[in-house]
Amino acid sequence: MALFYPAFSVGRVTGLTPEFLDSIGVRGLVLDVDNTLTTHDNPQPFPDIAQWLCEMKATGIPMLIVSNNHPARVEPFAKILGLDFVADGAKPLSKGFRQAARQLALSPGEIGVVGDQIFTDILGGNLFGAKTILVQPLGPETKAFIRFKRKLERVVLIGYRPKNP
Repeated sequence: MALFYPAFSVGRVTGLTPEFLDSIGVRGLVLDVDNTLTTHDNPQPFPDIAQWLCEMKATGIPMLIVSNNHPARVEPFAKILGLDFVADGAKPLSKGFRQAARQLALSPGEIGVVGDQIFTDILGGNLFGAKTILVQPLGPETKAFIRFKRKLERVVLIGYRPKNP
């Protein structure tokens, strides 16, 4: 079950600070989009995400988006935030994470993978060897398949003891 458990958890991505990331050896972040930086299919970032990104960028922490969504969804969103991205990332497989590590010029152990889904973001980040950070979804799920996965996630997380920053 350990592969399904995040190394850390926070309520929202905006709860991550440069000091915390430094304390766990994270030098760069891979960020999910839907329900991590915005609600599903929303073309605009969630309120206060842009400000958090500016603060993080000012400290020199490189960040990019890895999403399983297609470029038509990810590219305009990433452009608004001024972030590079990997679309069609194939999470939980390592394809998108490998590409992100190359772009960030960091090793897996120096990367924090931030996302809201256990079976894509957390499992994929753990398999890749990154430090995983689970966030709570920003909004309710609109797709039946994701609602089903959320029920499975609750079962998986029964034995998880959060390590919060």
